[in-house]
Amino acid sequence: MKRRQILLGSLAVTALAIPLVGGAGGSAHAQSVEIFPDDRILGAAEAPLTIIEYSSLTCPHCAALHGNALPRIKETWIADGRARLVFRHYPLDGLALRAAAVANCIDGARFFGFLDLLFQTQQRWARAQDPMQSLSQTARLAGMSPGQFDSCVADEAEMDKILTRAQHGSKTFDVESTPTMIVNGRKVEGARSFEEFDEIFAKIAAGT
Repeated sequence: MKRRQILLGSLAVTALAIPLVGGAGGSAHAQSVEIFPDDRILGAAEAPLTIIEYSSLTCPHCAALHGNALPRIKETWIADGRARLVFRHYPLDGLALRAAAVANCIDGARFFGFLDLLFQTQQRWARAQDPMQSLSQTARLAGMSPGQFDSCVADEAEMDKILTRAQHGSKTFDVESTPTMIVNGRKVEGARSFEEFDEIFAKIAAGT
């Protein structure tokens, strides 16, 4: 428990150190993008662009990304086979961590549908008087029973794994805020417009 608190605190402190939105973004990394066996991936494995998204489920800027630019990215770059999306949790508080553990209990393609639901209803459950009860009600909309929810939200090993993976993003890609996308190794920060992302993706795909 103490180790988890230290990891969670370090992620939150790092995120508070710089603005969550805007930013110059775009610092490049030469290393190849590592995909883990348990990564949640949307899109074709052979897509030339790999977009790794680091988001916190309680981050309003992440919700804005999922409500605005990301649907169009899915409809174009991902649906066209030009990119694949790898989602990785970067929880900035305890509630986001527990919500991430619940989300990870959703199998297959339904995972991304549940993510969309969590971001769409973020203000409702994250700011509720009893956030865990509200989160449980949201999980039921995805077909999760109360017993399954209780088991998922109490999965200590899963929460430790989520934080370790987030720390990997911080060390490997200098992830410092949410949302952050790593596009073929290049860091792109903030909830930008679809047009901005489209231009950035095109330049990276062209090798510029």
